[in-house]
Amino acid sequence: MQQLSASLKAEGKTIGFVPTMGYLHDGHLSLIKTAHAGAQVVVVSIYVNPAQFGPSEDLSNYPRDIERDQLLCRENGVDIIFYPDDGQMYPDAYATYVDVEGLTQHLCGATRPGHFRGVTTIVNKLFNIVQPDCAVFGQKDGQQALVIKKMVKDLHIPVQIIIAPTIREKNGLALSSRNKYLTPKQRKEASVLYKALQLGEHLILDKGELKASVIIDEISKLFQNKPDFTIDYITIVDTLKVQPIEHLSGEIMLALAIYVGKARLIDNIIIQVPRDQIPEIH
Repeated sequence: MQQLSASLKAEGKTIGFVPTMGYLHDGHLSLIKTAHAGAQVVVVSIYVNPAQFGPSEDLSNYPRDIERDQLLCRENGVDIIFYPDDGQMYPDAYATYVDVEGLTQHLCGATRPGHFRGVTTIVNKLFNIVQPDCAVFGQKDGQQALVIKKMVKDLHIPVQIIIAPTIREKNGLALSSRNKYLTPKQRKEASVLYKALQLGEHLILDKGELKASVIIDEISKLFQNKPDFTIDYITIVDTLKVQPIEHLSGEIMLALAIYVGKARLIDNIIIQVPRDQIPEIH
């Protein structure tokens, strides 16, 4: 893959890269479309990275279907699929990891220890192998997007990071490979995740509510009396340091992680708090 990328660059071609864990859906296909718009050659990696799964998480059961993934890639004009195995990515005596501090402390980083070290390590390795000019990630994984942008900036990695919009089902549920775990009833009821984000946005932009605790309390009520739903977190962070904030101002991210049955689903929206809504500090 490194040699192929080097030869493509020697020919003056630009490379767009979409890293995935496979089991592709329309969200991934939208990332591929964005990569086509930004580069001449599109590379998709398919690798279920064990380093970002905790010991009690769903690594062994994570959905896989490489034949279907290959077909979707062909149908969507992907030029190269990079499909490594664990022995290639983490050979014996492997001992080097990338850790972005601060930004990984809260949200998914708080409830999934070591997750982001696994993410940043594999993304850094993939960047070194594929050598893309641009790489496309989805906004659904909002914290991941911010962490990767920070890693690229801090380590001077010569790649443009493009964050593409979240793709949703008709009921608002964000597309995810883990949606496969949902029953039809749960899939329908999971629309409440996006409704919760919309409620938060309404409270901030239309009602002028700027206290995070008040907004989170109101959102949490939507999940009461729903036996299949368990809140992992609902929080509001700034998009620079990814730290929880109480008094809202500037660009913020309202994010949540909810267990629906055995599926852990995440979603978020970015909100720009208008300046005329920011209270004066005396």
